[in-house]
Amino acid sequence: MAARPFGTCFFEQYAQITLSTFLGGEYGILVNRDRPDLQTPETKDIGIEVTRAMEESKTAQQALLKDIAGITPAPQDEELDQILRTGYAYGLQKGKYIGTKELSYWSMALPMRRILESKVSKVGNGFYGRFDRMGLFVFSREDLSEADALKSMNYVRFLQQYQDNRYDILYLADINDLFVCNLAEGLKDSSRIERYHITQDQRKDFFLEALRRQNESE
Repeated sequence: MAARPFGTCFFEQYAQITLSTFLGGEYGILVNRDRPDLQTPETKDIGIEVTRAMEESKTAQQALLKDIAGITPAPQDEELDQILRTGYAYGLQKGKYIGTKELSYWSMALPMRRILESKVSKVGNGFYGRFDRMGLFVFSREDLSEADALKSMNYVRFLQQYQDNRYDILYLADINDLFVCNLAEGLKDSSRIERYHITQDQRKDFFLEALRRQNESE
């Protein structure tokens, strides 16, 4: 597969590794394609679009530029050399450093509300085709609480309530947690969300494996 711009393949692979680690089963065989980004290889069982969201403000943009310029205090261990060498840093140093190859990816991001609106609109008009189960995986550079996950989940449910094509699951991932939100009708809010904690060792493993796959695709 040809390398795609802005390091998107890296994040799509990171998403697949995260899902297969915590959810197992069918998620382990998902392949990296386009429209949507992760799919079951031979069938239309599962399709997952991968995107990202961050605060859209001058402060956030300035923080990004400081990170990339090295003004932000840098890690002092072997991870710094790895970040500088590879250009990727997601999952390392608790998300407080950004690699050069990630800058465009994150600076082009929309805040959570707008990215959800865009992606729900696209699935509704058939942009990603039809799959038995359709998911949306959103990376966040901001820490998310269960209340944040619930709010995002309910907003997606509201947006797509009259659509024939819709997402069945919303995955929200920050540096430390994965929230799996079931969008099916007829469930209580208390049973819709599962939270999986991502340890520091897991983040490092996910990073290295996603980087390996990214390099293989180039």
